[in-house]
Amino acid sequence: MFHPDLSRSGRGYSRSRSEHFFKRGRRVFPTGITRVTVDHEPSPLYISRGEGAYLIDVDGNRLLDLNNNFTTLIHGHGFLPVADAVADLLHRGTCFSNPTEHEITLAELLIERIPAVEHIRFVNSGTEAVMFAIKAARAFTCRPGVARIEGAYHGAYDWAETGQAVSPAIWNDPQRSSAVPSYRGMPPSVGEEVTVVRFNDVTDLERRIASAAPSLACILIDPMPSRAGLIAPEPSFLAAVGAIAKQYGILVVADEVLNLRQSYAGSSARYGLQPDLIAAGKIIGGGFPVGAVGGREEIMRVFASDSGKPLLPQGGTFSANPVSMVAGRVAMEAMTEAAFGSLESLGDSIRVGLRKEIERRGAAFCVTGAASLFRIHPKGQEPTDFREAYLVPEEAELMARLSRHFLDCGILLPNGAAACLSTAMTKADGDAVISAFADFLSVLEANPTEAGM
Repeated sequence: MFHPDLSRSGRGYSRSRSEHFFKRGRRVFPTGITRVTVDHEPSPLYISRGEGAYLIDVDGNRLLDLNNNFTTLIHGHGFLPVADAVADLLHRGTCFSNPTEHEITLAELLIERIPAVEHIRFVNSGTEAVMFAIKAARAFTCRPGVARIEGAYHGAYDWAETGQAVSPAIWNDPQRSSAVPSYRGMPPSVGEEVTVVRFNDVTDLERRIASAAPSLACILIDPMPSRAGLIAPEPSFLAAVGAIAKQYGILVVADEVLNLRQSYAGSSARYGLQPDLIAAGKIIGGGFPVGAVGGREEIMRVFASDSGKPLLPQGGTFSANPVSMVAGRVAMEAMTEAAFGSLESLGDSIRVGLRKEIERRGAAFCVTGAASLFRIHPKGQEPTDFREAYLVPEEAELMARLSRHFLDCGILLPNGAAACLSTAMTKADGDAVISAFADFLSVLEANPTEAGM
C-alpha cells in the first residue's frame, strides 16, 4: 500500500509563503488570482520553478505535475532544447512588426502533420484560435450561426462559450434553451445564434441541425471534449457530424487546442473526423502563448489581402512572435511519432492501473481519456456525454477530496479537468499515480468521510 510522505503533503508541509503571496495578491487582483481556473481552496500554491515532470513551490515542496499548465507542457518544465533555443533568440529580438522565417518553419511542420490543414494563421491563444475559426466559417458561408456541443469548453468568445454552463435545472426544463449565457450581461442575441447539441447523440444532432441549418456557419466540436468529461467519441456520431454538415453546406470546426496532443496528426485524424478548419494552441507554442487556425486553402483565403481588404481581417501585436514560433517548432520537432507512442503507452498503463484498482475494490469510479490524457469520475459507469459526466454536489466534493489526497501524496491532480502526462514522466511516476489512487480508495473504504480531508 502507498503511504504518502506527510512531510511534504497538504496536511503536513508548510504553505506559509504561498499564503503570504495570496494575501498580497488579494490586494491587487479580484479573489487574489488572475485565472478563474486556479485552485485557491484554501489558497493557491505559488510556484518557484519547474523541473521536468515536477513543480517546486515557494515553500520548497516538490510535486509531480499532472496539470502541465492545463495540458500545454507536453515535455514538462524546463525542456532544455526549448530553453536553449529561446535563450539564443532573446539576444536577437523577441518581437517585430515584420514577419520572420520562424513562423514559416512552424507552419510547414504543422501542415505536414495535420491532414486537414493546408494553410494556417497564427494568433496568441486558444480562445483567439477558436474565435477566428468561427469568424472564418462565417466569412466563407455568409451565415452567422454556430452549433456546439453541450458542456464543452472552447475559450472565452461569446458564441463559443454559450451553452457551456448548462446544468440539470436547465436541461430538465423543456421551456428553457440550452444556449444559456456563460456570464451575466451577455447579449441575449448570442443565444439566438447558438445551437447546442448533445455529444454522441445522433438523433439530437440531426434534429437540432436540421432546424437551424439555414443560419449555421459551422459545427464547433472538440473530438474528445475535456471539460465535458474527456469522453470518447462514438464513430457513428462523428460520421453523422460530417454527413449532416455536408448536407447543409455547414463547415466543421475542430477545436484541437487541447487534444492536438492525442497523436502525431492530432485528434481529428485519430478519430476519423474530417474538419474544414482546426483551431490549435497549447503544445504548439512550446510553453509560450500561441494559437493557430488552419484548414482548407479555399476557406483560409478569407484572411487573404492580395486583392485589397480581406473578407476577414486578422492581426495581433504578438501573433507569430518569434519566441513562440521557435519554442513551438523545437517542442514539436521533439514530438516524433515514437515520442507520441511512448507517451500513449505510459497513459495506457496508468489508465489500466487505475481501472484495476477500481475493479479490485468494487469502487464506484471510472476512468476516461486517451493517449496522454485521463480523467477520473466518481461514477460506476463511463459517461457518454456531458449530462452523464455532470457532478452533483456530493460527487464534486468527493473529487475535491481526491485532489487533496493526491496533493497529500505529492501529486498535483487537476480538480474537474483532464490530467495529462509529459515526456519527462517515468514509469515510476505513473506507478505513483496509481498508488496514490489505490491509497485514496482504501482510506475511503475504511472511512468514507475522511479521505482527503
